[in-house]
This record gives sequence, structure tokens and C-alpha cells, in this order.
Amino acid sequence: MNRKPASLYHPHVLSSPYRDDAGVAKYRHEVLAVVLRVGADSRRLEVLAWRREHEPFTGRWALPSGPVEVDESLDRALERHLAERVDLTALSHSEQLETFSDPGRDPFERTIATAYLGLVPCDAAVRPPRGVVWLDAQEPGEMAFDHQRVVARGVARLRAKMSYTNIAFALAPSEFVLSELREVYVAALGHDVDVTNLGRVLARRRQIVETGGRRSAGAQGGRPARLYRFVDRRYAVTDPFAVLKGPAA
Repeated sequence: MNRKPASLYHPHVLSSPYRDDAGVAKYRHEVLAVVLRVGADSRRLEVLAWRREHEPFTGRWALPSGPVEVDESLDRALERHLAERVDLTALSHSEQLETFSDPGRDPFERTIATAYLGLVPCDAAVRPPRGVVWLDAQEPGEMAFDHQRVVARGVARLRAKMSYTNIAFALAPSEFVLSELREVYVAALGHDVDVTNLGRVLARRRQIVETGGRRSAGAQGGRPARLYRFVDRRYAVTDPFAVLKGPAA
């Protein structure tokens, strides 16, 4: 069956700034990265951002982003822009987060963004170039475009998965004592976590095991603490119905 051109059904389409002369939709597609870590010194959940030097939103913090070229995949575009924009060449975990398609999200041109969540271990030697910083992920301040909203979605995704997956491996160092792992969970979840219960739960789920080593208590004295590691440093669902609750009110 022959169909009429879209412009005959919707006369306004040809005048839309988001369509070409044939009435075909046109837009820019970009990747957008919410890269999170637990700061080794701050012990807070942080997000990687850079300060914009041109319009729109000159001077505001923005997430690493960039266009997807016609000859590359979304994953490849993400890798390229992270390397070029913030000099980051390795993530311990990444996954697609959400697509943001509000027609007005970019005041200059129609832009659809595919956002990714990326994680970096707290002991990784990441030295951002000039103009790139780690912001407080829970209070990043006013950001360019819709990036503050995107950060909030990334934090929410991470928090949800901390309960039923082993995703904490991507934030934790390769070896750790339980008190260090607790700090990672507290920063990521935004509430206190009992260290004894955390160790018991993760051991029961076979997420962590002892390495056989111990760490000296140092000047504080006391018994050397046992060292642990994650059994698998690849993402996996370990308990689909689990929820790590905060302290009772």
C-alpha cells in the first residue's frame, strides 16, 4: 500500500528546525559518561567533570561527552571521548544508563544523548588534566545542559545495584580490609553500613574471600586485619531479591 509523505499528514514537519527539506528527522547523537569513584581521601562518592570554555553554559561543569561518528559504535565513541576529553583510558565497569531525548536539552541543536555509567576503583591512579575535577556526586552543583539530572540517575543506578550484584568490585581496591570495603559501601549507598554484617552477607553470597594475608594495625596497635578480595572482578547478579537497608530510624 502506498503511503502519503509525512508532510501531507503533518504540514508543519517541513518547517521544523529538526527536519531536512524532505521532512526527514535530523539530530545529533552523543555519548555521555557518568564516571563515579569513591575518593581515596574524601571517602565520598565523586563524579568526573570538566569546565566548559565555550557556549552554551560557559564556565559550568559538564560530564564528558561527544558525538557518535557514523563509522563507530556507542561503546567505541565512549572510549574515544573519555580518552580525549579527560584522559581516562580504563574503566573497571561500564554499562548503558539511559537515553535522554528532550528536544530542548541542548539550546544550540537537537541532541539525543545515550548516557553510560562508568566506575573507577578508589585506588586507581587517575590524574585528571587541567580543567577536569572530581565533584561530589550527591551535590555536584548546577551543571551544563541536563547533566545534574544525568548524574542523579547514575547514582541511583549504582545504589540499586549495590544490593543485588557484585558491582562494588569496580569501586574497591584489589585487596582490602573490611573496614575499607565498608567505606566504599557507605559512600556509594549514602547511609551507614555495619561492617560485621557486611562481611557476613558478602561472604555468604560468595562475593568476597580472604586472601590469606593480613595488614598491620600500624601505630594504632591491635591485631593485624585480615585482607579480602572479590571472588570475581566481572559484573554479576548475586542475589536478585536482596536490599541493603540503612540503619533503622
